[in-house]
Amino acid sequence: MQLNKAQIKLLKQGDAKTQQWVFETLYAKMFRLCLRYLVRTDEAEDCLMKGFMKAFQQLDAFTYAHEHSFVHWVKRIMVNESLMALRKQQNLSLVSITDELEAEWDDDFLAHIAAKDLLDALLKLPTGYRTVFNLFVVEGYTHQEIAAELSISESTSKSQLFKAKQRLQLILSKTQYGYGKAK
Repeated sequence: MQLNKAQIKLLKQGDAKTQQWVFETLYAKMFRLCLRYLVRTDEAEDCLMKGFMKAFQQLDAFTYAHEHSFVHWVKRIMVNESLMALRKQQNLSLVSITDELEAEWDDDFLAHIAAKDLLDALLKLPTGYRTVFNLFVVEGYTHQEIAAELSISESTSKSQLFKAKQRLQLILSKTQYGYGKAK
């Protein structure tokens, strides 16, 4: 989705038709983002609605940089709303491993997995694993940024990612993908 400066101006003026179009256009993508963190449909929908309300209420804080900047800005809001919902649930059980870990993980194998199958596998991960995996692999955060966002150490972030990758490979090994390789 791309928004030009004129559309952003309409949004900032509170134009209901433009807001509805943005909501309808981004709904599915942002819902999937919230669902990746929260698992339960009702919680993801609640988070999604709060995120859109916040985005529309805080449009003055948005600065137009390019046609895709609005979507990135809304995505960031949705990630933050999802993390706040997890904090409220006190459901971020993260355990640190002090040793430096490096999972044997082939990033290319993700390209061979259907999005729905990967989402199903992600939803089976414990909250801490899923959250760090989403932030690192999907959203592109660094371990330093994850540590700051979740109030954990960088080593905890790394260990959660390591464990998430191991668990994902185990989950996917029980599906048609074998041990991380599409058949």
